[in-house]
Amino acid sequence: MKKDIHPTYFPAANVVCSCGNTFQVGATKADLKVEICSNCHPFYTGEEKLLDTAGRVEKFKSRRAQAAAPKPKKVRAKKSQS
Repeated sequence: MKKDIHPTYFPAANVVCSCGNTFQVGATKADLKVEICSNCHPFYTGEEKLLDTAGRVEKFKSRRAQAAAPKPKKVRAKKSQS
């Protein structure tokens, strides 16, 4: 390996989340500050919220319900022979 081109590796770098959670990881910086972690991320906490812009969620749900509903069969009227 070439010398003096690789960054310094910190095996116990401190990570601080905006929610107050702290933990250690290996990184090239001694201290890391993050906005979201596994303790406060909605996917991991089960508190996932949908952002609804212009009713897109309701529109999707209604289309999905229509696709799942059985469609009525059309009955053809027989032509009378005259």
